[in-house]
Amino acid sequence: MADVELSTTEWGDWFNDQRPHTAIGDIPPHEHETNHYAQHQPQPAAGVNT
Repeated sequence: MADVELSTTEWGDWFNDQRPHTAIGDIPPHEHETNHYAQHQPQPAAGVNT
């Protein structure tokens, strides 16, 4: 049973984070998310003066 759970977890990780996805340019979803956040700088909190 432990082998099945491990295999399922590994497949889920591959499917959700590592597989090339055609809808986002044949790159892995994790890479797409990293690129997205690299382009959007965080905004300062409202009311905070620096």
